[in-house]
Amino acid sequence: MPEFVVEVLSPSDSLREAKTKTEQWIFNGVQLGWLIDGDAHCVYVYRKGRRPEARRHIKEIAGEGPVAGFVLSLLPIWEGL
Repeated sequence: MPEFVVEVLSPSDSLREAKTKTEQWIFNGVQLGWLIDGDAHCVYVYRKGRRPEARRHIKEIAGEGPVAGFVLSLLPIWEGL
């Protein structure tokens, strides 16, 4: 089982289904999950034992736990790659 997962929504993905999938990852032992919705400029952060957190209109996101020290620039995603 991975410790960290990232999912980036495509235009055809359902946000509800992606949230359910990410919640299942966390339930099954993943420590940290990021669900990135490029159209909404939002990253949903999932952590074991905590409610998901929505971070909107941020330029980057810093890892924690299993990916402490990793920083992901979100600008290419917000700009549509």
